[in-house]
Amino acid sequence: MLFQINEIIATLPFSLSKKEKSVLFNAALRSLTDHHYQHCSEYKSILDALKYDRNASYSYDQFPFLPVRLFKDYKLSSINEKKIFKTMHSSGTSGQDVSKIYLDKENASLQTKVLTKIVSTVLGNKRLPMLIIDSKSTVIDRNLFTARGAGIIGFSIFGKDITYALNENMELYIEQVEDFLIRHKNEKIFIFGFTYIIWKYFVKEILTKNFKIPQIDGFLIHGGGWKKLVDEAVDNIQFKKSVYDACGIKNVINYYGMVEQTGSIFLECSEGYLHCSIFSDIIIRRNDFSICDLHEIGLVQLISLLPTSYPGHNIISEDIGEIIGIDDCKCGRLGKYFIIHGRAEKADIRGCSDTIE
Repeated sequence: MLFQINEIIATLPFSLSKKEKSVLFNAALRSLTDHHYQHCSEYKSILDALKYDRNASYSYDQFPFLPVRLFKDYKLSSINEKKIFKTMHSSGTSGQDVSKIYLDKENASLQTKVLTKIVSTVLGNKRLPMLIIDSKSTVIDRNLFTARGAGIIGFSIFGKDITYALNENMELYIEQVEDFLIRHKNEKIFIFGFTYIIWKYFVKEILTKNFKIPQIDGFLIHGGGWKKLVDEAVDNIQFKKSVYDACGIKNVINYYGMVEQTGSIFLECSEGYLHCSIFSDIIIRRNDFSICDLHEIGLVQLISLLPTSYPGHNIISEDIGEIIGIDDCKCGRLGKYFIIHGRAEKADIRGCSDTIE
């Protein structure tokens, strides 16, 4: 029987110890792997080629994983064509293939539920006035999302009076931003966007043109597009400082995630580390795919309990990361906590902020 995420949906997202989580993931990965083996012929062919034994006893770090780029080259779906409710696309530069993720209504709803559980640990359960640092044109077609559009729609469930800060030409609509901030001058504000877009079209515009906007009390959540900031010698610390200089926000929270595992994102904590929730995990692997030790840098394998309509529950990315610790972060959250160092050499350049020049 397929593992049902609803069995743990009421559990606090960062509340399971390493031992408790291992028991959960051993059972869930077996169930999900078997489900996709039976319902996705391409996945079955891959696992047969890897000599996967459905009757063997595996721990969850031994289950076969797929290279993330396979979602660019093949249609990997575990549902009937008629049940496809939404197709999500990863970002990519012009001419690159993109990942295609096929969701039925149940899986799309599950992603939203889990995203809500994770993000509400930061924002709370009350909708906040929301300023999106992007153009509304990004989300025109809700049935065919890029990672960027899907992120905007996904995080919009936490907002009210949703206002876009950029026009269709990706220019800062300063009057609209000022009007929004005046309307909500005594309230907590939620700002969302993709890292490079926030940096280039919001923060730099405000600072270089010396706009004087009201100082904002609230939260800024952002992710994706870090490579372009690194190219400009902007790290996480500099980014946060510049955001504060531009608009006064102190609570700046990075997140890490992939369109192949939408919903089970990894949020940055107060100590500056990304955290695995009870819905996801990571393993860091060497080039020979053996498992790295703590503080050893390697390829990031991502595990999610959410994908049921496509076999994206266990993938290895083209990102480089490092696990810092397990269950002992000073922020108080249980689970693995880690940092991302960037992309593997010769990997396709891809960021959730799409290609904005």
